[in-house]
Order: sequence, then structure tokens, then C-alpha cells
Amino acid sequence: MEQNLLMERPNEEGGGHQENENGNFGMESLGRCLSSFVDEGSTESHRYYLSRRTVLEMLKDRGYSVPSSEIDISLQDFRGIYGQNPDIELLKFSANHKSDPSKRMLVIFCGSGVVKVGMIRLITFQITDRDSLTGLILVLQNNITSQAVKALDLFKFKIEIFQSRSSLIMLLVLDDGLVCPQITDLLVNITKHILKPKHQVLSEQAKQRLLKKYSIEEKQLPRLLKKDAISRYYGLERGQVVKVTYDGDITGSHVTYRCVW
Repeated sequence: MEQNLLMERPNEEGGGHQENENGNFGMESLGRCLSSFVDEGSTESHRYYLSRRTVLEMLKDRGYSVPSSEIDISLQDFRGIYGQNPDIELLKFSANHKSDPSKRMLVIFCGSGVVKVGMIRLITFQITDRDSLTGLILVLQNNITSQAVKALDLFKFKIEIFQSRSSLIMLLVLDDGLVCPQITDLLVNITKHILKPKHQVLSEQAKQRLLKKYSIEEKQLPRLLKKDAISRYYGLERGQVVKVTYDGDITGSHVTYRCVW
């Protein structure tokens, strides 16, 4: 006779599951177990936590001085510091480049509203040390108007715009250096995907050694578009070269080089 797998049989010591008055076996315990995985905090704080962590990881990968303690902070500790509805002013931070401390990047979170000209002007007035900045990252949760984009001409350094909401954004590349990356926002670090090969940005000296070694020009290297997600993650400019290391069952182990176009 086929055994009914739904029937519970207590062991000899009486250690089996006990049936409750509703005829369910251990469902209350199961419910309590599942509830432990439910995040009861605000969605807003979770989104800020994820996007802030990705920005910190991104800057560290670009060579900026970022403490590991800031990246490794838990969601619970983040909420303990910034609350369930974080003040965007407190989330603002800057970082200096390790090899060139004169390079300083400022990161500003713009909140949940549509970014208009007034907000850009306000940001302009709030940055009192503009001369010491070489880059600005704006983290948005909403759209930015075309007038606000034009207002970014007030800045004399490169501006990068990232979205921290869970939807794709359009790519916008202007001649003045403004870049709006078309990535799946900052809620996920694209470089940590298991199928993503390892990317290493070469210095100008390493690039020249590579070209000399193989007696080629940079235009002969395979191309990596400037609008590519990896290019945007590392803030790459046209002409920079990236070493790509593959190591997988399908691709095998090999190295290639790509030049940003």
C-alpha cells in the first residue's frame, strides 16, 4: 500500500510534530519562521540603503577612499542611524581619490520628487567648495526635467545621474559631460553578477605598454561603448582601455582588452 506522506507519525520518544486543534501540523511554527524573513521597515529606507551601498562600492572600485565599514553596514544599523525616512541631507557624502587626493567626488541624494530647475539651483548654492570638486553624482528617485538638465551647465565638472528606483531609465549623454546611465538603478551592483567577467581599468601607462607589446593602435582593440553599463559604473571616458578576464565553464579562461568608444 502506498504511504501517505502527509501523515505525521511521532517517534518513540514522542518528539514528532503535534497536531493542533485545527488539524495542522506545525503551521504556526512555519509561519513564525517565514515572518522572520519579512522586512517590516519602510521601503524608502531600504531603497536608500541599497543605493547608498552601491554608490560606495562603485566609488571604491574607481579608486576612491571609501571605508569598508561604510559599505558593510547592515540595514538594521543603517535605519538606526538614518531612521525609516532618511534625511537626504544626512546621506550626502564626498570621497577623495587614493592615488590623487586632489580628485574629490561629491554624492547627493535628491529625494522622491521630480528634479526641477529650482532644485538644481539649490544644489548649486549649497555646494560651497565647488573649486575642490572634480565630479558630482546625483542619485534620483524620480525624473529630471529638460530644463533642469540644462541648468547643470552651471557646473564646470563632470556630472553623473543615477536612479535609485526599481525601473530602467533612459540614456542621456550630452557634449558637456553629463551622463544619465541606463542601468537597472543602484539597487543592484551589476559588477557582482555571477556571470559578469572581471573588469580592470588600465592606467594610461599600462595602456601604452599594451599597445606597444602588440604593435597596434587603440582603434584596433575591441570596442566597449561609453553607454555600456560597465563604462558608466567605472565612469570611463573615451579612449580608456579595460582588461576583461573571463573564467567560466562556457567561455573558458581567457583575457581580452576593450577600448571605450
